[in-house]
Parts: sequence; C-alpha cells; structure tokens
Amino acid sequence: MKDLKTKDIALVGLFAGLTVVCAWISIPLGPVPVTLQTFAVFLGAALLGSKRGTLAVAVYILLGVVGLPVFSGFKSLNPLTFGYVLGFLPLGMLTAAADKLFPKTKWALPLGMVTGLLVCYLIGTVWFYYVMHFRGTEYGFGKILSLCVIPFVVPDLIKLGLAYFLAQKLGKFVK
Repeated sequence: MKDLKTKDIALVGLFAGLTVVCAWISIPLGPVPVTLQTFAVFLGAALLGSKRGTLAVAVYILLGVVGLPVFSGFKSLNPLTFGYVLGFLPLGMLTAAADKLFPKTKWALPLGMVTGLLVCYLIGTVWFYYVMHFRGTEYGFGKILSLCVIPFVVPDLIKLGLAYFLAQKLGKFVK
C-alpha cells in the first residue's frame, strides 16, 4: 500500500463515497433491499483495478462496521444482509482480475463481473442462512434463494451491463 499516490487515494475515496450514495438508493424488497451498491462495486473494480477497487470496497465496509450509516436505509451494520456486503470484496476482485488476466478480450470483464456476482450471492446466502439459523428460524436454501437471490438476478444483470458500458466509456479517463 506504500505505493498509493494522491490520485489513487482520491479515487478510492471517490468510489467508496459512490458506493455509499448507491447504497442509499434503495428499494425495500423483503429482508434484502434492491440497491445500486453492486453497480458501484462493478464500476469501481472495472475502472480502478483490483488493488484500488478492493480498497474502495474495504473502506466502504469499514465505514459501516464502525457504525456510520453507509448501508441501505441510511443504516450501519445489518446482520442479515452483511454477508452480501462482504461478498462485494470478491465481486470486485474477480471483476478486476478477469479483466487483467485477459486484457484484450471483450468477454473478460463481463465474465469476471458475473463470476464475482455469483460468489457474492454465495457468501451472502450462506451468511443469511447462518444468521437465521442462530436466530432460531430455519429457512431452507430454496426459501433463502427465493428471498435473497432470485429477485435480484435481473436487476443485478442490468447494473452489471450499465457498469460495463460506463467502464468502456470512462476507462480512458481513469488510469
């Protein structure tokens, strides 16, 4: 981290802030709201790369963990949905890594985004299951998928597409 320049720190802060604003744009939909957080994470990873993009997500998560109201609904930590927030870390890493591994291909970035989204869903779903289990509510994975994943697939794919499009247009300005 010693090699971060002022520009890098500013971009990390900008994308952590963008993620906060995108979290506040929220539509309640059961226990997990629809937000634009995934859009911000996709875009940050695509534009900033693995190190700076992951750092932006980590800053965002740390702000919420220390109690600042940066998550959906102007709240801090929500034990039910925190697994999905933690899943933003590999989502961003996989997005940026795929683009770095296959830099000259058009399919690498979307493939990394989809892979990262699937890992985010997995982490969040397992987390949700265990939180509900410890609260004494036994939901099967089918029920959890119907509450926490299936309603989000299409909106998340739309956010993915928008982030991909913007990354293609803005990439030359952010290096």
